[in-house]
Amino acid sequence: QTTVSYMSNTTPLPYQKNDVAAATAMAGELLGLKVVYLDGGSGAQMPVSASMVRAVRQAVELPMMVGGGIRSAETLRELFAAGADLAVVGTALEQDPDLLPNLVANTIAWNN
Repeated sequence: QTTVSYMSNTTPLPYQKNDVAAATAMAGELLGLKVVYLDGGSGAQMPVSASMVRAVRQAVELPMMVGGGIRSAETLRELFAAGADLAVVGTALEQDPDLLPNLVANTIAWNN
């Protein structure tokens, strides 16, 4: 059980159910939500997949945040390339504060 599922009393979507995630995000957009947050859970074993981010991005126009399980600049790059607008990185930075300069440097390099 992840922190997110515990705190929200929800059942997470299965990892490869991209169509369910896209349909859920689309329903939220139609109901008036202003942002989509795909969260693998604090300290997740695996981050939200780039294919899920891509599927949700194709389904909605809302800003999209992605978090949980992001531990490397490569994962961050894949999520942004798939359509994420913002990434939430927490536990990885608590465990390795030196990761932040690496993530920032790589993000700046991708945008140049």
